[in-house]
Amino acid sequence: MAGRYASVGRLDEHIDSLAGPIAVFGAGGFIGANLVKRLLQRRSDVFAISHQRFSPWRLLDVPKQNILHCDVRDSDSVDDLFERRAFRTIFCLSAFGAYARQSEAARIYETNFLGLVNVLTAAKRTGFSALVHAGSSSEYGPNSEGPAETAEKVPNSHYAVSKVACAYLIEHAGKFEGLPVQHLRYYSVYGPWEESDRLIPRLVGAALDGKLPSLVQPDVSRDFVFVDDAVDATILSAAKGVNVAPGASLNIASGKMTTLRELVEVARTQFEVREEPRWGAMNNRAWDLKKWFGNPAAAKEVLGWTPRTELAEGLLKTANWLKVKGAPPRIEATKDSSIPVRLSAIIACYKDAQAIPFMHQRLTEAFRSINVDYEILFVNDCSPDDTAQVLEKLCREDEHVVSLEHSRNFGSQAAFLSGMEVATGHAVILLDGDLQDPPEMIPQFFEKWMQGFEVVYGRRVRRDTGPVLQVCYKLFYRLFRKMAYVPIPVDAGDFSLIDARVVACLKALPETDQFLRGLRAWVGFRQTGVDYVRPERMFGRSTNNWLKNVWWARKAIFSFSFAPLDFLLYGGAGMTAFAFLGLAVQFVYRLLHPEMPHGTATIIILILLFGGTNILAASILGEYIGKVVEETKRRPRFIRHRIMVGDRKIEKPEEIESFVKRRAERSPAWLGSPSQTPA
Repeated sequence: MAGRYASVGRLDEHIDSLAGPIAVFGAGGFIGANLVKRLLQRRSDVFAISHQRFSPWRLLDVPKQNILHCDVRDSDSVDDLFERRAFRTIFCLSAFGAYARQSEAARIYETNFLGLVNVLTAAKRTGFSALVHAGSSSEYGPNSEGPAETAEKVPNSHYAVSKVACAYLIEHAGKFEGLPVQHLRYYSVYGPWEESDRLIPRLVGAALDGKLPSLVQPDVSRDFVFVDDAVDATILSAAKGVNVAPGASLNIASGKMTTLRELVEVARTQFEVREEPRWGAMNNRAWDLKKWFGNPAAAKEVLGWTPRTELAEGLLKTANWLKVKGAPPRIEATKDSSIPVRLSAIIACYKDAQAIPFMHQRLTEAFRSINVDYEILFVNDCSPDDTAQVLEKLCREDEHVVSLEHSRNFGSQAAFLSGMEVATGHAVILLDGDLQDPPEMIPQFFEKWMQGFEVVYGRRVRRDTGPVLQVCYKLFYRLFRKMAYVPIPVDAGDFSLIDARVVACLKALPETDQFLRGLRAWVGFRQTGVDYVRPERMFGRSTNNWLKNVWWARKAIFSFSFAPLDFLLYGGAGMTAFAFLGLAVQFVYRLLHPEMPHGTATIIILILLFGGTNILAASILGEYIGKVVEETKRRPRFIRHRIMVGDRKIEKPEEIESFVKRRAERSPAWLGSPSQTPA
């Protein structure tokens, strides 16, 4: 049974009729991503809007110029976006709380209800032609057996309550303010780009291997709608529904009650699975109901829409997509759910303006080669060249890029820590901005990380530098390893991939003067190295020199070794013993040769020897005392002067602090390596 919209040509006409530009909020989600891809087949003025600074995994094949960042919870962010783009057709699909792992009540209401308020307010200010909001069948709660839109709403979760509130807001805007808006209550939508831990992807994925996943009670029923049909309904709502029935809520459902037993039998037949299903108990979640199906009569009347994809066909299309795309790399977030991997590159920049565009290009290629979400954090450590201007241009051109600018030069260690504080990835990758740390190594780091290593560092088997320096570096690392009180990897610099769990430990360390490659070893966890040849700096002269290298050596030794103090202890004891021995020898010699003249030269030599030794001892003690004094001052490790995000400059201290805090809130829910699952 197909509605009047059913032909592709007819739906294309509806897409062409939409007023542009078009905004899809929540485009990183399942339905949002499918909607964006469908619209982009016909138009170029479609913008995928995500709260994530990096491109969500579903949007990696979407042109970067069509991806925008906005946090719907932040009214300023929403207002700024509408002022720049003045969207005419708006799909508001942003949501939080639909999954068991998303349980923060405050964030549920902020994202779902306040987010809609912010979008609707900004849209009214700039003017718009259509706004379609994504609701949920969970709004009906226990009243879930084929309810019409006028049926009583009995929300039984914070998520459902927030969506009911949105439905009333849309009704008010449409019926009392005369705005072209509608609210769609989606039922069990499935298909390509759905999360791999959901029922249909798990079932189809197992069936392709001739198996069946673990299942709940066979008489549990749902109303399954293929995602293409849900997208069609969403487009029809914007093209005609908002004008036919402004403020209305519509059920996007098939109207068919499909039990889990029936679903499994369709899958077994479609994929020729011989294994018998193993049934278990129903999930112990308040909002789970046995009978859950909808009444699509209003959608058929208002939109001319009925679903056109039968369940067997939808399962086959999902299987074909899985065969072509495969599941993206994932990290276990809880025992029964997973989220796509994202990585954060942190680049310490000082006099690297010429190298930055090449770094950006090579990093982008490296991340896309392993199909992950990513962000690129450039930390401008008060570089005296035009680094700030280069980064400002990059931020405007690429939504993946964030620029952090320090108030003065605090050093590369502070730059890396500054980036760690705002990184939102499951792992960070530390690189120097001069391209001596090749981004092409990232796939190898990533592979080791996916095997379960929480720290993967680059091991410099050779450097493109003079033989004298190479020998000196080799000798130092081996000497340092013997002196340090923790095992320090030899030939390893800051270039590394560090799991977010380890990053959290590094950020929590209280010391001010940090030596990251030493701290990285000190915190422990599973670590491994990957060999590489460290090339020369691509542009200009290295900021390192003999004096700087000696400074680094001192920093390393006095941060992670008490060997100098041991040297003083044993050296002092030895020289004291030597002095007593010399005194005894002198006494005996004087008894045997009383006429021997006094030895002026001997006295001078001994004075110089012991005097020099005392000065050396005082210097060594001074190094340790100096570090103690520095730590007691408790000064901040760095001060951020400016943050650039897109074309927005954040300069006020309170705004910078708020930005960092919001980024911290977007960190992964569970910080762990990809091979681990918490008990």
